[in-house]
Amino acid sequence: MENWSDAETSILPLRVSGVTYEVKGKRLVEKLSFELTAGSLTIILGPNGAGKSITLRLCHGLLQPTAGKIEWRDSSMARVRRRQAMVFQHPIMLRRSAAANISYVLSLNKVPRNQRPAIVSAALEKVNLSALADQPARVLSAGEQQRLALARAWALQPQVLFLDEPTSNLDPAATRAIEQAITAFQQIGTKIIMTTQDLAQARRLADEILFLHQGKLLEHTPADTFFKSPQSAAAEAFLNGELL
Repeated sequence: MENWSDAETSILPLRVSGVTYEVKGKRLVEKLSFELTAGSLTIILGPNGAGKSITLRLCHGLLQPTAGKIEWRDSSMARVRRRQAMVFQHPIMLRRSAAANISYVLSLNKVPRNQRPAIVSAALEKVNLSALADQPARVLSAGEQQRLALARAWALQPQVLFLDEPTSNLDPAATRAIEQAITAFQQIGTKIIMTTQDLAQARRLADEILFLHQGKLLEHTPADTFFKSPQSAAAEAFLNGELL
C-alpha cells in the first residue's frame, strides 16, 4: 500500500471554487470558496441546515456541484478516490465480525490477502478495539461501532478523512475515545475534515474553522481567532447560543 505521509504524492491541497449545490431549485450551499491544506485539523461549524454535511459530501465526491469546481492537487480522480475516505454519522456495519468488517473493505480495494491480517490488527489497535476483534460488529455499542468505522476507513491509509459528526449522541466516555482516535490519525499525517455540533469539541480539536450559515461560508479562520473574536454577527450569535 502507498505511504500517505509522502508529501510528493499528496492529493492536497483541496480547492473549492464558487461551489453551489441546488436540489429542485432550492439552493443548499452557495458560492463556497476555500482551500484546505495538509496538517491542520479542519472543523466545519454552523447551525442546523447551514450546509455542513452537504459540503463534506461535495468535497468527498458523493455529490456533484450544480456550479463551481472542486479540485485536488492530484489530477487523477481514481487516485483521489483511493486516498480519501468518509465516515458517516451513522455508519453501516456488515453482518460479520469487527475484524472481518475491515478485512472485507481491504479485499474490495485489492489489498493482497497475506497483508490483510497485519493491517486489520493495526487498525483495531489504533482505536482500542483489539479485544473485540471477533465480536459481531452489529452487537457493538454505538461508540464501538463508530470507532470500528474509523478503523475501517483508516485501514485504507487515506490522506484525507472526512468525518460527519462522528460523536453525535455518544456519551462522554465514547466521545473521548473517538477524539483520541481522531488525534492519533492526525498525528500520523491524515488530514481530518469534520463537522460537529459540539462547540467544546471544536475548541479541543480544531486548528481551523469553516463557519457556514444559510449555505454560505462566512468565516475561514484559525480556531483561536474564531472563538476569541468572530468576524461576523452570525458567528458571534452562534457562539453565544443565539443562532438557531
